[in-house]
Amino acid sequence: MSVAEISPLLLMRGIHKRFPGVHALKGVDLELRSGECLALLGENGAGKSTLIKMLGGAHQPDEGEIRLHGKSIQIQGPQDALAAGVAVIYQEFNLVPWLSARENIFLGQEPSLIGILPAKKERSRARELFSQLGVDIDPETLCRDLTVAQQQIVEIAKALATNARILVMDEPSAALSQNEIEGLFTVIRGLKEKDIGIIYISHRLDEIDTICDRATVLRDGEYIGTSKVGELSREELIQQMVGRSIEQEFPKERAEIGSTLLLAKNLYRGKKVRDVSIEIKSGEILGLTGLVGSGRTETARILFGADMAESGSVYLDGQPIDLHTPRDAISAGICLLTEDRKSQGLILPQSIRENFGLPNLARYSSRGWINQETERNAFNRHAEKLLIKMTGPEQPASNLSGGNQQKVVLAKWLERDARVLLFDEPTRGIDVGAKYEIYQLLNRLAAQGKGILMISSELPEVLGMSDRVIVMHEGRIKGEITDVGKATQEDILRLAVA
Repeated sequence: MSVAEISPLLLMRGIHKRFPGVHALKGVDLELRSGECLALLGENGAGKSTLIKMLGGAHQPDEGEIRLHGKSIQIQGPQDALAAGVAVIYQEFNLVPWLSARENIFLGQEPSLIGILPAKKERSRARELFSQLGVDIDPETLCRDLTVAQQQIVEIAKALATNARILVMDEPSAALSQNEIEGLFTVIRGLKEKDIGIIYISHRLDEIDTICDRATVLRDGEYIGTSKVGELSREELIQQMVGRSIEQEFPKERAEIGSTLLLAKNLYRGKKVRDVSIEIKSGEILGLTGLVGSGRTETARILFGADMAESGSVYLDGQPIDLHTPRDAISAGICLLTEDRKSQGLILPQSIRENFGLPNLARYSSRGWINQETERNAFNRHAEKLLIKMTGPEQPASNLSGGNQQKVVLAKWLERDARVLLFDEPTRGIDVGAKYEIYQLLNRLAAQGKGILMISSELPEVLGMSDRVIVMHEGRIKGEITDVGKATQEDILRLAVA
């Protein structure tokens, strides 16, 4: 039986949700069928997260109806959602760091016999789930000791362990390698065969084409439409999401490439970085890619002074520099946009203005006092250029969408007028409209003579925006691609798995 012939598993009709000063959802509809994978698309701030939080019991609608198996239901909290057979994998991890992978998977589900938890049974089931996902993780490893990709796998296993009939995945592949993503897709196909309905949120449109059956688009809290995957062209789908035409997904502009700004020679740090040499020239966007765990982020952390190299040297404008701390790098004009902006790039409870000002306090302070007006005016100049959507500079950074959080991190480094910018996954978890704006910013920075290292696991992005590409594998550079225009994703993958 085709997906089109299967009756709706879930219906959400006329959903409204208001927060103080914000009408987040304005009569949104969503229909999910048994055995289908439905893409939920839209820019950051379109209302996707608010909608799925209603399914997960974190929010309740002000108006509208939710029907499951044809019956109207009320989801007042997370336990109601689980009882109804709904499991949500949120974009932000919901793991207890000091508990094991096994304990996190079965937290809240632990059946006991005379007060004894069946750890052996749980361990066996955890291994079975990990095997289905195509990974080998020791169930007894503490979550704090797992990589970001492994923690994401635990989140997925945790949701699968509930035997849910509806599974919501919010950016589940953001931190996964290509092999892990393929494992995830294999699991999704298996779940579809069991008539489980899946709502899949991703900004990677290639994934939508691969795994989803239909796509529902939201924009500015409103329902735009639903179509079969492949029915609309990529350009038409993007236009629905952003409300305007984007002529080219990767608007690469060639800047004049000048002399070498930053040169790193023979960097070593344990097994993560082994004999790595990198040259970044003015006006150049140098792509750095490889599988998760290849040493990309570790290399950037050395160049930013966050980690010390065991050996090797770094030169700026031909002069050797010592990078013992990030302060040394910032003073030298080297800045890093971290892979995880929420935990490493921002202090979420603090205001946007305060986050912007942190690396720039010397400019706004005198005798220990910060001139908040000067700081605010400086930020507003960048906010206008970067099109940051906010209620104001005093808004907590935690209340911004992912794309706007990334722009705040960008703003603080632009204020430093850094000469070398290290972008680690600059568009991860960001919608196509915000991606386009960041690509345009990369072009402007290159045109100003900045040197840019762009670390990305999205191969179309690497090929679309880089002047050169270097590929890492197991801590080493395995190759360099200079004629990017003629290169393919397969060319990169061959080097990445060498």
